[in-house]
Amino acid sequence: MNTRILVVDDDPTVSEVVARYLERDGHEVECVEDGAEALRRALASPPDLMVLDLMLPKLDGLQVCRKLRERWPVPVIMLTALGEELDRVAGLETGADDYVVKPFSPRELALRVRSVLRRARGAAVTGGTGVLRDAGLVVDVGAHEVRLDGEPVMLTAREFDLLAYLMRNPRQAFSRAALLDQVWGWSFGDSSTVTVHVRRLREKIEPDPTEPRRIVTVWGVGYRYEPLEGAA
Repeated sequence: MNTRILVVDDDPTVSEVVARYLERDGHEVECVEDGAEALRRALASPPDLMVLDLMLPKLDGLQVCRKLRERWPVPVIMLTALGEELDRVAGLETGADDYVVKPFSPRELALRVRSVLRRARGAAVTGGTGVLRDAGLVVDVGAHEVRLDGEPVMLTAREFDLLAYLMRNPRQAFSRAALLDQVWGWSFGDSSTVTVHVRRLREKIEPDPTEPRRIVTVWGVGYRYEPLEGAA
C-alpha cells in the first residue's frame, strides 16, 4: 500500500527534487506551493505525512501545522532555514515531529521520512501491544491511544513514543542524547528537540506543567518517569 505524502514548498525546484527521492522510495507524492492550499487539501484528505516548509505564502508553516494539529495527528516534517533555531523550536512546539535544515540532503530527508512513518505506524520503540498504566494515565500501545482519567489525549507520533519509552523504563534517568538515540533513532541532533517534546508532554499529562510529577527533570542528566501509582 502506497504512502501519501504532501510536500509543501513555494520553491518548485525543492519540491521537484524532494518528490523524486520520495517517489523512488515508493511513496505517492503531491506538491503544493502555498500554506492555505496545503491546509485545505490536508483537511479534505489527510495524507500519511506532510513535508512542510516554514516560510510559505498565504499561511506560513507554523500556522498550517497548528491548524492541522487541531483536527488530525498527521506526522509533519518541517523544513527550516539554516541558523533559525527559534523557528525550529517553534515548529516543534506547534506539533512537528521532526525538522530538516535547509540546505539539506534529499537522501537525509527520505531517511527522516522513513523514520517518522515507522514510528507513526507503531513499529518503533513502542512496537507491539500492551497497555501501560499509571494513576489514571493509560497508554494503549497496540491502539496507539492515550487516555488521562478516561479522556483521550492527542499526542503526535514522537510524543507517544517518548511517553511510552519513559513509562516502560520508570525511575530510570536518561540524558537528552540517550533519548534522541532511543526514541528518535538519531546518533546526532539538536537536544532542544527532546526538551520541546518533554515540555509538550507535560502540558498534556501533568496537572501543573510548571511542577511536573510524572516526567521529572534530573538536574545534570536529563529526565525520568516517576510513577504516581503508589506514591504517598
